[in-house]
Amino acid sequence: MTYFDTLETRSADERAEAIAGELPRQIAAAKALPGFAASLADVTPADVQSVADLARLPVLRKSDLGAAQKAKPPFGGLTALPTAGFAHIFQSPGPIYEPGGVGHDWWRMGRFLHAAGVGKGDIVQNCFGYHLTPAGMIFENGARAVGAAVLPAGTGQTELQVQAAHDIGCTVYAGTPDYLKIILDKADEMGLPLKFMRAVVGGGALFPSLRQEYADRGIACLQSYATADLGNIAYESDAMEGMIVDEGVIVEIVTPGTGDPVEPGQVGEVVVTTLNPDYPLIRFATGDMSAVLPGTSPCGRTNMRIKGWMGRADQTTKIKGMFVRPEQVAQLVAKHAEIKRARVLAQRDGEMDVMVVQIEAEGGDSPAYEKSVVDLLKMKGRIELLPLGALPNDGKVIEDQRSYD
Repeated sequence: MTYFDTLETRSADERAEAIAGELPRQIAAAKALPGFAASLADVTPADVQSVADLARLPVLRKSDLGAAQKAKPPFGGLTALPTAGFAHIFQSPGPIYEPGGVGHDWWRMGRFLHAAGVGKGDIVQNCFGYHLTPAGMIFENGARAVGAAVLPAGTGQTELQVQAAHDIGCTVYAGTPDYLKIILDKADEMGLPLKFMRAVVGGGALFPSLRQEYADRGIACLQSYATADLGNIAYESDAMEGMIVDEGVIVEIVTPGTGDPVEPGQVGEVVVTTLNPDYPLIRFATGDMSAVLPGTSPCGRTNMRIKGWMGRADQTTKIKGMFVRPEQVAQLVAKHAEIKRARVLAQRDGEMDVMVVQIEAEGGDSPAYEKSVVDLLKMKGRIELLPLGALPNDGKVIEDQRSYD
């Protein structure tokens, strides 16, 4: 077994020691940026040396970046990030603007490609978009890091994609999980054999049936979890037991709508701190849900693993004409020490909305909870007291059970 570098097989103590050295530098770099300085005003870099220390800091959300960038484009007043200092500036829906670099494995995608068996001698047909958004460049930068050549195919024009793959002899597909099937089916229709042996995918759901179809065609398909803001966050290896967190980020799983870490194994929102000094995002909330897997990967990589994408954290729901947000449910839990977890159900009774609040608690007083629900959620709700462990471990704090048929 070969690894991308020695960081992948560090002991937990070695990783913690490295983080203790890197985190204060990242905090100091972020405090120097006007767009982040206000939220970190009371933070001393030397006091943030571990994941536990990070949990005391505020969460940064994409909406915060969007508002700051709208007020002062392109980077929201981050004057320490001059546009001339980056190779690229990308635009994502919102719009949100992200900087990009071309240094060795700047987006940290090389680690994933190496784990997928991509390297020298391979030709990667990169079907991620090159137009405005960074996905195409993220994967191209990773391919360069492992010594593979790249066909910058982008999206669409499937017949031309097939012809190029056939003529050039592309060995690796990079793109969304489903577009490869479209290419393969078109190649069958055109009667052109292709040489794809591997697929490295992201940006969408990889269903087991689709992965199996590729395997039946002799194509090993692995997936990564990356975003335009953060680059690669986690990735599969050939062990295919969860997704291994990249060595250049710190991942926390928190209760949706808050920055509070969940218990190990519980589903929550993915919050990421980058160790990239060029763009120091501290506790950046992805809006995605996942959970930590116990132990380490059989492939020998020792970093924490997550289960992969498990839905979106933004469960904000309108009930009786008013929005109920995850952070309000978190406030309800925090107000009563005996409450362990709570979930709001949006239901219908005839033509009327009904709010049910399910509460896991050790004892407790329903009338007191009813008053807190009115105070915090701004409407009345029916209280259902449940024993500890009764609520499913799916990360949901608000569930809309109404039928819209």
